[in-house]
Amino acid sequence: MLTALRLRQVALAAADCEATASQLKDSFGWPEPFHDPGVARFGLTNAVFAAGDTFVEVVAPVEPGTTAGRYIARRGGDSGYMAIFQMPDLDEARRRVADAGVRVVWTADLEDIAGTHLHPKDVPGAIVSLDWANPPESWRWAGPEWTGRAPHCAAGGISGLTIEVADPVDAAARWARVLGVMFTDEPGAATITLEQAGQDLRFVPAASAGSEGITEVRLSTERPVPEVRIAGVRFVSTARSSGGESA
Repeated sequence: MLTALRLRQVALAAADCEATASQLKDSFGWPEPFHDPGVARFGLTNAVFAAGDTFVEVVAPVEPGTTAGRYIARRGGDSGYMAIFQMPDLDEARRRVADAGVRVVWTADLEDIAGTHLHPKDVPGAIVSLDWANPPESWRWAGPEWTGRAPHCAAGGISGLTIEVADPVDAAARWARVLGVMFTDEPGAATITLEQAGQDLRFVPAASAGSEGITEVRLSTERPVPEVRIAGVRFVSTARSSGGESA
């Protein structure tokens, strides 16, 4: 359901935006990405691909001292970077964030979209953003075609993430609190299931102290694509269930 909580966009941080974007395009046959000139104010360049009605973004630093650049340095290379959720009620979500004492590092409030980036030390494993769009099928961050509307797009999209963290149960609890959902502590992984969106978030132990981050993106596609590693992240695709609805 478009009005349900769902993971709408994932961002990768990479040293070379063009090369990483080419890998994504060649691997999945996605259409040309949108390049947002607005990210220049953060010292970045980017490319945003539509995967169904969800999005995979690449950001790359073009100036020194950027958050993405520091993230790449800390991770020792390209990495999963952000998880952006579309919230049915952003005001309520922001109240949860404040009540939990989670720091906010950036906000934007426009007529048709709003965003709230959370501090990764408070919600570990990635930069989590809580966003809102009106109408809900739109997504200004993906460019003019998605501003105030949604173009025709292929079915499928992002179906889940794996996030490596020092303490999977603690991380899942923190993400669940800001998202306003429950989590389950299962053998080998703590999991948040976004049931209405058909998505899940799996939290697993990090290999080392410096390796926390998004390490896998799962996609639902018309036909399965062989597993590929791009920007330090495994991309795994499964065939979309026949007759199923996209998230």
